[in-house]
Amino acid sequence: MPTWNLYAAWVGILLGFLSGAVQGLFFHDEAWMGGYTSWRRRFTRLGHISFLGLAFINLAFVLTVDHLGLRTGLFWPSVLLIVGAFSMPLVCYLSAWKEPARRFFFVPVLSLIAAALLILKRLAG
Repeated sequence: MPTWNLYAAWVGILLGFLSGAVQGLFFHDEAWMGGYTSWRRRFTRLGHISFLGLAFINLAFVLTVDHLGLRTGLFWPSVLLIVGAFSMPLVCYLSAWKEPARRFFFVPVLSLIAAALLILKRLAG
């Protein structure tokens, strides 16, 4: 499963670069999306950075598993990290356009918390 996390990491990095490039085309316009502090603009920035940040978390998982030679007990942490890595930016971008979508933040947040707890449990042996 960690191979999927490696793919997820590099796809997340690519999407972070692409979303940043698209958003960067308009950042010079102070009124774009309601201004710098507007709900929409804040959440698109959060979506962009979550692609990159969670990609690095998936990469850290792969490197940890490889470094420690772990081979078992990785299925659920792996799946949950991937779910979190792609549901977080999705919920951020959806929330930017439809404010009620913020109610779905529990999906990526709980996925990531559960993954971290399972990884810590696995590391503890």
